[in-house]
Amino acid sequence: MTQAWVVLTRVDGRDVSAPSEAQLAAALADVYRGADGGARAAVLRFGYDDGLMYEVEVSGSGDVRFEEWSDRDCEIALASPKRMAALSQQDALQLWTWLAQRQVAKIRSQPWQTA
Repeated sequence: MTQAWVVLTRVDGRDVSAPSEAQLAAALADVYRGADGGARAAVLRFGYDDGLMYEVEVSGSGDVRFEEWSDRDCEIALASPKRMAALSQQDALQLWTWLAQRQVAKIRSQPWQTA
């Protein structure tokens, strides 16, 4: 059976497995508090042990990147990377919440720009 997983990589590089919404919000607060032109970033990844992986990276400037991969090793991109600029902390939290809830279709439906 395929096991699903969610991992948050915080600004300091530490990974948090199955983060709560409070942990997601705290990680984004760290990212936005250090908003210095995007030098700080955190990434939320959702995937399956034997397949697909999705990631949403948020930088301190509010820039967001969404990527879809064939596996956790990022061997084959399933779509071109997508970007949004200057998202609010609340909007970034909404994207992360959807990803943590496995609602990839909602993320795909957002007004992304192809990188």
